[in-house]
Amino acid sequence: MNTIVKITVAAALLLTAPLSAFAEEFTKGTVKKVDAPARKVTIIHEELKNLDMPAMTMVFRVKDDAILAKLKEGANIEFVAERADGKLVVAQVK
Repeated sequence: MNTIVKITVAAALLLTAPLSAFAEEFTKGTVKKVDAPARKVTIIHEELKNLDMPAMTMVFRVKDDAILAKLKEGANIEFVAERADGKLVVAQVK
């Protein structure tokens, strides 16, 4: 019985590992415009695989002020976008 539990746990970890790695995938982009008062940024980006979106230019909300401070017009960035409350947000930047 102990072996069955170990196999089940291992299988569960294998199934969830790709999902967690996928959620943290960074996408390359260029900041086109920053609207700090509105906490929005326009980014020309490559394909957003986790959101199933092609490369395009679009406006995102910014999750928090620390991320907003990292965004400058014309900067090349790598970022993680996600859906939050029905809106697209920049969740991480490096």
